[in-house]
Amino acid sequence: MGAADLPYRPCVGVMLFNQEGRVWVGRRNDTPFEAWQMPQGGVDAGEDLEAAALRELEEEIGTRRVTVLGRTQGWLCYDLPEELIGLAWGGRFRGQEQVWFAMRLDGGDELIRIDTAHPEFDDWKWVDIDDLPGLIIPFKRPVYEQAIAELGRFAVPV
Repeated sequence: MGAADLPYRPCVGVMLFNQEGRVWVGRRNDTPFEAWQMPQGGVDAGEDLEAAALRELEEEIGTRRVTVLGRTQGWLCYDLPEELIGLAWGGRFRGQEQVWFAMRLDGGDELIRIDTAHPEFDDWKWVDIDDLPGLIIPFKRPVYEQAIAELGRFAVPV
């Protein structure tokens, strides 16, 4: 079975904005190189997508005190590079299909805790949305650019 025969892993992502309209990114703690990303993760069988996004947000950054602003119209997909297909997710998936949600943090930075039960990040920061694609590993950039095209309108101060 080749990579093209494998399914995509269903996933949700969160484009989290602060009150200034900047976007949250975390640096992954499981790679030997700089890998920044927004919160994201798998959807459990039968799980509502928005509920999955809120669960992932709490698991990864310690809060779900947010307001949901919007979501992408459909699924955005990326393929893993060939060398990662056998390593990620036990080799069961060719990449991910993701629905992205725009959310605004209902409070300040004190709500964010990356020292969760199973930490995925060792650092985090708020960035301007225009700087976001340049921080993301290349094979995920097109999905991030699509998410920005659909949800970037929320990157405004409130």
